[in-house]
Amino acid sequence: MVPLSGFSQVAESYKSDDTTIAGLSIYPNPVSNGKIYITTTKNLTKDIEIFDVLGKKIHSSSLFGNELNVSKLTPGIYILKIKENNISATRKLVVR
Repeated sequence: MVPLSGFSQVAESYKSDDTTIAGLSIYPNPVSNGKIYITTTKNLTKDIEIFDVLGKKIHSSSLFGNELNVSKLTPGIYILKIKENNISATRKLVVR
């Protein structure tokens, strides 16, 4: 039933699991030199996606090493999605 105001509230449960990718480390964060390093225990190829705060995908690539160039990003807050070996993790990235 929708109230007369026309608005309804939807609650959704979200499970956050910080151990999805073994040994995931992203540094430096905040980043100011245009490069971040993404390391994991397995160090396999990673699929990287970066989204702005509105959810628009602004970068997508495969990372074969551990260094990612983010020098083209303007200062702000971004969402970084990393996928390695069919396991995903999402982190906040701050660019100064």
